[in-house]
Amino acid sequence: MKVVKFGGSSLADATQFEKIIHIIQQDPERRAIVVSAPGTRFKGDIKVTDLLIQYAQAVRNHEPLEDVQTEIIDRYRNIASHFAVPDAVMEHISAVITGLARQSFTDQDHQLAAFKAHGEFLNAYLLSQILTKLGLPTKFMDPRTVGFEVAGPVNDAQVTPATYDHLAAYQTSTDYLVFPGFFGINEADGTIATFSRGGSDITGSIVAKGLHAKVYENFTDVDAIYSVDPHIVPNPKSISKMTYREMRELSYAGFSVFHDEALLPVIEAQVPINVKNTNHPDLPGTLIVPEQGFQPAGLVTGVASSKGFSALYLHRYLLNKEVGFTLRLLRILYKYGISYEHMPSGIDDLTIIFDNRELTPKTVQAMCEDIRTELHPDQLEWIDHYAIIMIVGEGMQLSPNTIEKIIRPLTDHDINIHMINEGASKISIMLGTDEADAEQSVKLIYQHFFDNNRIFTD
Repeated sequence: MKVVKFGGSSLADATQFEKIIHIIQQDPERRAIVVSAPGTRFKGDIKVTDLLIQYAQAVRNHEPLEDVQTEIIDRYRNIASHFAVPDAVMEHISAVITGLARQSFTDQDHQLAAFKAHGEFLNAYLLSQILTKLGLPTKFMDPRTVGFEVAGPVNDAQVTPATYDHLAAYQTSTDYLVFPGFFGINEADGTIATFSRGGSDITGSIVAKGLHAKVYENFTDVDAIYSVDPHIVPNPKSISKMTYREMRELSYAGFSVFHDEALLPVIEAQVPINVKNTNHPDLPGTLIVPEQGFQPAGLVTGVASSKGFSALYLHRYLLNKEVGFTLRLLRILYKYGISYEHMPSGIDDLTIIFDNRELTPKTVQAMCEDIRTELHPDQLEWIDHYAIIMIVGEGMQLSPNTIEKIIRPLTDHDINIHMINEGASKISIMLGTDEADAEQSVKLIYQHFFDNNRIFTD
């Protein structure tokens, strides 16, 4: 069995539904289908999930509901009418949408999660009804009846081991199994809890592991995963095959095609992932595979950058000799509820890199004052507008001078590098630069390794 997941752009309207149905029917092994909520149909359009968020806010603020209810219902109605599904299908969808406004919720987080999840829930229900009308034996995999259990925060849930046991019962099913992505049912109280961003990717990965899938096909709106962001470098080289850990490293640094958390279940089950384009399904896409037996095609697989970071540089002589110094520093971070991204260090120097979403100006000021008071650094510098650049490739292990090759084009162009950190996996090198230099750095590194055809002989 293959698991296929379709993103919001693949399900935006009836025309896109026609495409995914053709894809499903093209391969008899595509029996498990995970769907997102309908996405945008054209530039300036709004996703159904965003409409549901507006709906939840209107309910919360006791505002008029009819317009937003109608807009959501019409998105599904336009698809249902195209396929001439029975009237009862749209009657059910309309009743569920209007009924959301009458439900009672324990708190606002639960309310918002419940509203948002219905984009996927109703899309999966509608697709299951369309497939049934087309004569395909189909089962709508309602998380409440399937036993798709999750635990943890209502908007950052984690799947429970019991879910895999429940999914295992469907391994030999001959029906088409249609799963709504993005959410599960909280094992503690039976309420809806959503995964983090990119949650339908996570659902697809969970289903692939639970069904012991042959492959997890993730259909989106790009032909492949590229070696660099096409917004930075036009027409970049596509990646035909890469490893799980290469994808995780690049996802962290800004590759948005595949949510990095979604890799974890398939890594555990060693299920290959094939990222493909719904609009060009015959193209091979990008295959993401286990590391064992992988043969890299070049030194570097991809280059990514991510902005929105800050860094705290701390200098103190004999820092490395002081037992408990780092522990005391981490206790200060803990006091303010701040996590850090990276902490490269030397004998007298230490840099802590933070995601700005974790910070407020008031917290930063108080944290730095505590560090000065408790740790007495010789120098303390806060660096704003910090960017991280990640250079990733399994082939980097085969070259003894990879760092020199990466840094050379930057220093040749007078780009200041604040930090160099080689990952413990030996397949990634991280650089810290000013945000203003990030895109130029990515272009130069990409040009050096790809445009000039430098592989192992450079």
